[in-house]
Amino acid sequence: MSHEQFKACIEECLRCMQACNHCYDACLKESHKMDMENCIRLDRECADICAFTAQAMSINSSYAKELCRLCASICEACGNECKNHEHEHCQFCAEACSTCAKSCRAMAA
Repeated sequence: MSHEQFKACIEECLRCMQACNHCYDACLKESHKMDMENCIRLDRECADICAFTAQAMSINSSYAKELCRLCASICEACGNECKNHEHEHCQFCAEACSTCAKSCRAMAA
């Protein structure tokens, strides 16, 4: 696949990475961090896989489809967790994760 074919998915992965990083940082500042533990952990994992997947697609890695499949699963888990919290940063992150998961699933097909 060419870089152009991956372009939209790369952009969604990078947008999701940024949303997860923002959510991660904001969750750490919440007064009830213990309630946010799973959200914080998933934000970190999701940001990392999104960055790695975007990089893999940008170099046309032979593992890009497999990474997109994994990225979609992690994005879905992170988004589902973030939906459980009413904070604006969590809701924004949930939306970015959902969009990224859809884009990655389409790439993996």
